[in-house]
Amino acid sequence: MNVWKCVGGSATPGPCAAGATDDLVGRAPESARLERLLTEHRLVTVTGRAGVGKSRLAATVGARGPWRQIVHVHGQGDCSGAPGALAKAVRRALTGQHPRSDFADLVRELPATGVLLFLDDVDPVQRTAMGLVQRLLAAVPGLRVLVTSRQALGLGEERVLRLLPLTAGPGVELFLRRARAAVDGFRAEGADLRAVERICRSLEGVPLALELAAEQLAFQQVHDLAAVLEVHQCWLHGEGPALRRHRSLRATVGASYALCEREARIVWGRASVFTGAFNESTASFLCGGGGVAPQRVPSLLARLAAINVLEPVRDPGGLRPPRYRMTRAARDFGAERLRAAGECETALERRATHSRQIADTARHLWAAGLQRQAVALVHEEREELTAVLNQAVHRPDQSVTALETVVGLWFWWVVYGHAEEGRDYLLRLLPLCPADSPVGVRGRWLAAWLTAGRDPQAARALLGRSWPQAVLAGDDTAVGHIAHVQGLIALHENDPRGAAEHFAESARTVPSRPEYGPSPAVSLAAQAVAQAAFAPSAARRTARRALARPDVRDDDWATLLARYATAYVDHRQGRDARALHRARRTLAALDGTPALPHGHEALRALIADIEAGVPGRPHLPQLPRPRTASARAFPAEMGSTVVTS
Repeated sequence: MNVWKCVGGSATPGPCAAGATDDLVGRAPESARLERLLTEHRLVTVTGRAGVGKSRLAATVGARGPWRQIVHVHGQGDCSGAPGALAKAVRRALTGQHPRSDFADLVRELPATGVLLFLDDVDPVQRTAMGLVQRLLAAVPGLRVLVTSRQALGLGEERVLRLLPLTAGPGVELFLRRARAAVDGFRAEGADLRAVERICRSLEGVPLALELAAEQLAFQQVHDLAAVLEVHQCWLHGEGPALRRHRSLRATVGASYALCEREARIVWGRASVFTGAFNESTASFLCGGGGVAPQRVPSLLARLAAINVLEPVRDPGGLRPPRYRMTRAARDFGAERLRAAGECETALERRATHSRQIADTARHLWAAGLQRQAVALVHEEREELTAVLNQAVHRPDQSVTALETVVGLWFWWVVYGHAEEGRDYLLRLLPLCPADSPVGVRGRWLAAWLTAGRDPQAARALLGRSWPQAVLAGDDTAVGHIAHVQGLIALHENDPRGAAEHFAESARTVPSRPEYGPSPAVSLAAQAVAQAAFAPSAARRTARRALARPDVRDDDWATLLARYATAYVDHRQGRDARALHRARRTLAALDGTPALPHGHEALRALIADIEAGVPGRPHLPQLPRPRTASARAFPAEMGSTVVTS
């Protein structure tokens, strides 16, 4: 244990003085709050993740206080096995001698007032510090104690200041200051400034990491540095910091790793495969086994969150299950440990399997009429699902699992405005999977749907590969869904009669509440829209049939389509006032439902047509169009047969 003594509000030369710099970029609010806490309370602890600047802030603010004497003790190494070691260190810092660890002598030597005991970085001696601080506060009423640690001591009268990483502006400012110190004349404008902002985002605003990264500009260009840090960052190092563990980001994070028990280290490594937020059940599935009981995982996650390796995404004490996100540096460090343990492939396979299970759960929720819950689940897990799918397109061994995930999320791509993203995944995954498999048939059907808006011929080719296989397999759901997409293509090509026939076939063939894809009510509503162009009365009856189906009550999408169809028929028959009323009422009803972008667009387009006094044209809210015309086309070898049903 290394100790330093600071007397009379100023530090003697050494690491204490080096840490107590006034260069606290972006820390004015935290500095003022810490100063206020020290004035009003006897015990204050500054917590936060490794490298966030706890010691620097505490030393600077402590030195500004009205103390006659500051006793600064810095803990390094594990002293828990040496009874009285921390008390001896405090006494040595107080007297400059090497006394025995007698607590009574320490109490007698401490002045009654005007003393700040600064216990810096007490994580290695956490339990000892808790006991000593509690006894000292009871024995010396005028004593003030300032502690820095990755986690709070947990004492009743303790006040905690959790120090967060720097936000974007202060982070960039700190990086630029250090960069100018490392490279004379360094300036960042335009593209260089954007590269600096990328660096700050990758490093998540951690001051130590920003300073170490800025030093690297003496050896590489800022754009190259930004690209490297987006892949990995634990390699960052420098010779400036006085503490050895601050000379590299790996050593800084490794200090937290060293404090963890074996099970927590295993969970840390396995959980590092998560890119986004995850919940306890997901972590238990992925991290359990191999020396860690699954039921132990939630408590180990809480332990990692306590030392700021994990960050709670929502309140762990709330009504909903807790979710966590691993800090970027901790994730890179954990990935290194996972590879060293030879468990990386297993963890990635479990992660892909779990993503498919999420997609299956969302698909079943949608089919069961719980569409809002399905959308909420996908939205919550979207970041992780995206990371898994982006990885799977480069791993042929995971292609089938990834394709099942994409198909399971069909409604996310079709209904919620993510057609281009889903189409891109299918474009990459379908050539890697068996063409005659059930998931291959469904994948080509979904790809045809997502392609129909911009390339009807390519959509027909995709359906041509799926239709014979669906017929031979006796898959009525697939046959009906293929007919539905044929109707979309016909409607897009201004063939309302052909579209109506295809939609009618789909409504007859698809069973009620299918496992995937649109329900018969959706096809009936689309049929009504098509019929409105040539048979308005029949269209009105078809829309009413759609709204009368028992399963439509839980199907927000089908209800929207049917109500749009009714309003559109009113408009086609010259009943504009009624059409406006229906369209506006439907839009108002959508406010309480998950966003249905195509539905909103179709209703607003209909209202605009009516208000402009122009003849209405169908804006079917289920025909997604890619955002850009530069999207890649499907390879010709993926299908060339034209469906003739």
